[in-house]
Amino acid sequence: MIQIAPSILSADFARLGEEIRAVEEAGADFIHVDVMDGHFVPNLTIGPPVVQALGKVAKKPLDVHLMISPVDAYLPDFAKARPEFLTIHAEATHHLDRSLNHIRELGCRPGVALNPGTPLCNLGPVLHLVDMVLIMSVNPGFGGQSFIPQTLRRVERAARMLAESGREIILAVDGGIKPDNIGPVAKAGARFFVAGSAVFNEPDYRAVITALKNNGESACR
Repeated sequence: MIQIAPSILSADFARLGEEIRAVEEAGADFIHVDVMDGHFVPNLTIGPPVVQALGKVAKKPLDVHLMISPVDAYLPDFAKARPEFLTIHAEATHHLDRSLNHIRELGCRPGVALNPGTPLCNLGPVLHLVDMVLIMSVNPGFGGQSFIPQTLRRVERAARMLAESGREIILAVDGGIKPDNIGPVAKAGARFFVAGSAVFNEPDYRAVITALKNNGESACR
């Protein structure tokens, strides 16, 4: 089943509550929250107080993506928002095993994200700890970027790795996902998609989310 998580990075920040309700009513499965620190990635977004407030507003589960380094000291504050997934970058900590264990201890499902230039072999030592693998299909930091074509091969390889692990791990893709390119990525093995500008830059959120789901599902048949 294809799941869509609209990224509020592309939403109207003056109307975040309204925007979240709108995409939930339009068929969103999760609300994706991008946290950036201006250090690990070249942009600043929001911190724990705002994420905690979003957790009170959203009816769908939060999918919180931490693009920050160092990350460990901030995990408890972000966990207070009670997200379903709390995803950190493999590149952001020297103690990935410890960080992922801490996320689960805090009551969240751990996810690990990989930047486009990070080898997939980094996943091997931690696959037994994660519930989600997030493949970045753009270099993180800004919304509205174009999908990196080489990501398709990475998704195929990651899907094989996850299947061989024997665990049910969600394979997610984030960056440049649109109705006209979701098909090949779904066919490659991804089932969870983050979409920001593709959703929020269009007037009809329901039409876009429906098209994303339908095109993804069709490619999986």
